[in-house]
Order: sequence, then C-alpha cells, then structure tokens
Amino acid sequence: MHPHSGIATTTILLDGEVQYEDTTGASGVMSAGSVEWMNAGGGVWHDGYPEGRTPVRGYQLWTALPAALELDQPNSQYLSAREIPSSGPARVILGEYENLRSPALAPYGINYLHVQLKAGEEWRYTPPAGHAVAWLCVQRGTLHVADQKVRAELVVFDESENALTLYADEDTEFVLGSAIPHPHDLVLGYYSVHTSEDALRRGEQKIVEIGEQLRRVGRLR
Repeated sequence: MHPHSGIATTTILLDGEVQYEDTTGASGVMSAGSVEWMNAGGGVWHDGYPEGRTPVRGYQLWTALPAALELDQPNSQYLSAREIPSSGPARVILGEYENLRSPALAPYGINYLHVQLKAGEEWRYTPPAGHAVAWLCVQRGTLHVADQKVRAELVVFDESENALTLYADEDTEFVLGSAIPHPHDLVLGYYSVHTSEDALRRGEQKIVEIGEQLRRVGRLR
C-alpha cells in the first residue's frame, strides 16, 4: 500500500481487472470500463494490482484539490461501466458535458472525458465558461488538433477558452480534460500535493499516523 493527501486520483480501467482496497474501507475488483474516483483529502493509503492474466490498460489522473477539500475526510467511489454517462463518442468521467453529469463527486470546475473516434471522424469540444486549462492524452491512434498531429503523447494547450476541433486519422482513443485554473501555487510532497506548507505538513502527519496503524495490524512492514 502507499499513501496520498491533498489530491484525488481518477483511474479509468480500459482492459483487464484490478483488485483494489483503500483505508476508507473500500475493496473489490475493478473490471474493464470501470472508473475509480478517490479523494485522498487529509490522508489515505490504497493499493491496486492486476487480477487474472489479462493485461491491464488504462489512464490515471491526479487532481490537486481546492483548499476547502485538501484536508477533508477521504472518500472513494468505484463506478461500473454502466454508471458512466456518455454522449456521442465521449464518456463523462468527471464533471458535466452535453447536459450529462458524472456521478463522481469531483469538485466544481473540472471536466474529464474518455473519447473514442472512428477513422475520419471529426469531433468538437467547447469547454465550459472559465475552463481556460485543457489537455489531452492519446493512447491509441492519431489525432489532428491545432494543425498538429498527436500520437501516443500528452498535450497541454495554451490557456484559452476556445473550442477544440479534433480529427481522427484512424480509430483513436484518448482522454481530454478542461478545468478552471488552480488558484494556488502547488506545494509538493512525495505522494502529496497541497496549497500551503502547513497543509502539506498536516497531510503528511496524517499519512504517518495511518501508516503506523497499518503496521500495528501487520499490513505494512
């Protein structure tokens, strides 16, 4: 197991199965198409490892939490594929798109979509007002966006609220996110991200306390 504080992790599992557990008390098996949203808040430990022989493939996003949530009680959600709404080629992993809202309890101001386009298909994404930060990551296939060809890489766009027009050369799968800019300089720990040195200290102290509890019951060496 390993710890986090001050962030949320979003895992999209595309292939295979993953056994998971965390110190909120959640445990089980994620199957292909499912999504994990884990708000580490003021401190949590978790673990995940492949189940069975099918290779595991997916995406994981770390989100820096706002000051009001970074030391809050941790919570986790494990959502099946059928619980994730979709509109056209896009699954709504976090936030809201085309009047559909993800059941993941993410804070206001972030959208995160899992998109699959057919060869020759064009798709346009218009970010909500205030979403001046945008990024995408192509795992399979090739996209054309802003006169650039994107294949097997992560792209972070210049700050703008302009719409993005994407064209797929071939069958293509990617994730795309947009967000309101984070208003704080990030203070980094080894497994933690916070908005201040004091919040980082408090989060890392809670991580140590949970780790000591896990050692007492034989879960950590």
